[in-house]
Amino acid sequence: MVFDRMPTDPAFVGIPTFLKLPYIADREQLVAERPDVVIVGAPFDMAVTNRPGARYGPRAIRQASNLGRGIHHLELGVEPLRTLRVFDYGDASIIPSDIERSHEAIRAKVAEVAATGAIPIVLGGDHSITLPSATAVADAVGRGKAGIVHFDAHADTAPDNWGVLLGHGTPMRRLIESGAVPGRSFVQVGLRGYWPPPDVIDWMREQGLRWHLMAEIEQRGFDAVLEDAISEALDGPEAIYLSVDVDVLDPAYAPGTGTPEPGGLTSRELLGAVRRIVGQTRLVGMDVVEVAPAYDGPGQITAEVAHRVVLEALSALAAKN
Repeated sequence: MVFDRMPTDPAFVGIPTFLKLPYIADREQLVAERPDVVIVGAPFDMAVTNRPGARYGPRAIRQASNLGRGIHHLELGVEPLRTLRVFDYGDASIIPSDIERSHEAIRAKVAEVAATGAIPIVLGGDHSITLPSATAVADAVGRGKAGIVHFDAHADTAPDNWGVLLGHGTPMRRLIESGAVPGRSFVQVGLRGYWPPPDVIDWMREQGLRWHLMAEIEQRGFDAVLEDAISEALDGPEAIYLSVDVDVLDPAYAPGTGTPEPGGLTSRELLGAVRRIVGQTRLVGMDVVEVAPAYDGPGQITAEVAHRVVLEALSALAAKN
């Protein structure tokens, strides 16, 4: 059946939901619409350790679309908004200066989506939002049944950030410690730079994490590394939660982020990787995080690429239908 509630106005007209998708106002409407995919905003950046501003990421990503009616993915030959029932569920009700209550608001919002069987795609926000988001998805599909493929320059497995357990450098450690996702089901791609230190690396090894440095990607090629990452994430689990920190990209492609790290992926490589992962696996949830528009380059290129990361996932999902 063709989903025919597509926007008719140009991209710059009207309220900027993601891709001008229909807006869902409450849980009752969410259930009644029987969605395939739901966009959720997590405008939260109170857990950053460097430059703030990712609270404005969801708004920037939603506004980034310059696409009008009839989106057609040229490589996949699909019109995702005609194939999938996709909606925008607005933002979680963030509580300024309260990390715990804000995380709970994100978890509850994502849980409402996951309970319908739809795939939540969460727009961050700093990377700490992966903890409540992935927890909600793991609880919905069954703990241990979903592996995580995590694109990032940083491992985000610190024991704490200056004594704070819920920093944006700690979410993957908290997910593993909570039992939401087993350590051996965690695969990280694109790590580089000067962190984490040896003691954190030792903890990661003890938990069975697998990771692929940019140096390995340069030596072996991205296709080979990506193939390994997919098989590792599905070594036990039956589905994938995908977490994309835009700082996995070289700052030439994504300057608008809180902790830029030179030497990363290109936009083309990341978009192709998302398309491949979603096309080859069962996706149960996804987030795109750390877009900080105050630091973005001309044309808001970081928000644009984050927007296209989501659109690649939607297109790959549509191609499987």
